[in-house]
Order: sequence, then C-alpha cells, then structure tokens
Amino acid sequence: MDDPRTDETHLTDATAAATTRTDEAPADVAALQAEIESLKREAEDRQDKMLRALAEVDNARRRAQRDREDYVRYAAESLVRDLIPVLDNLDRALDAARAAGNAPSVVDGVELIKREFLRVLERAGVTRYSAIGQPFDPTRHEAFTRVVSADAAPDTVVAETAPGYVLNGRVLRPAMVAVAAAPDEDAA
Repeated sequence: MDDPRTDETHLTDATAAATTRTDEAPADVAALQAEIESLKREAEDRQDKMLRALAEVDNARRRAQRDREDYVRYAAESLVRDLIPVLDNLDRALDAARAAGNAPSVVDGVELIKREFLRVLERAGVTRYSAIGQPFDPTRHEAFTRVVSADAAPDTVVAETAPGYVLNGRVLRPAMVAVAAAPDEDAA
C-alpha cells in the first residue's frame, strides 16, 4: 500500500511549486507587458518614420513636377529675350518710315511682318504690354526719368520709350517709362 506520508509530501511539493509559479507569474507578466509596450513604441516610431518618408517622397515628386512644368513654360525665355530688340528695331523703323513719308506699301508690309511676329510670340506665351496711364509698378516698369506734370497724378506713367514683355506671367523686360511727379509748390 501507499504510504500516506508520501502522498502528503507529494501534495506539499505540488503546492510549493504552484506557489512558486504564482509568485513568478506577476514578474513574468510585468516583463512581458513592458516588452509589449516597448515593441508598440518601436512600431509607432517606425510607422511615423515611414509616413514622414512617404510625405517627403510625395513632396519631392510634386517639386520635380512643378520644376518640369516651369521648364517647359519658360524654355523659350532666352530666345524671346534675344528677339525683343528685333521687335524694338521694327518699331523704330516703322516710326522713321512713317515720319519720312516713305512708300505706304513698304510701311504696311513691315507693319504686317511685325503683327505676325507678335502673334507667333503670343502663341508661345509672350505678351507685350504698354504702361502709359498706369500707376508706376517697379516690378513691371523701369523709370528712366520723372516728369513734372500738373495733368497726371504723381507716380503715373506718362510716357514710354519701350513696351514691356511678359512670358506666361513672368516679366521678361519691364516697360521703359517716364513717371509723373507733382509740381513743386515752392516753385510756383
């Protein structure tokens, strides 16, 4: 038969082992919870870094697209800048021919060439503008003189020696202008 003391010893050993496991379990659970929290933080950090990297890539893509569009929009800028003096010379030639009373058919032909030239430039995004009568704008006008005028409001463009040109909203050459100044009250 079985010795009752052996059963009792076995029961005591099992209870002690269970008690030990129970005492160790909170420590293991706390360690596991700490590890879980650490892994959660690490996952959140990686998620944040990934989202930031994706945003940076998206911003770089948009920036590159905008740069490409600007390049296409303003690719002809150098050529147009070189052609503007040709237009100025056509204007001077027409003014001189009209003043001299040269053959009207030649003047009309040169005028036709100038209009066609301007149409071609307009299709490329170039716009010619005049500043006479407008308030002086240093971003669109280059003043070469101030003219005392009782008729025009101060800082108004009263004369223009060369028109301005814009390529797709960007000023290629500002209009060369004379700006009105108020008459000096002490001089009167």
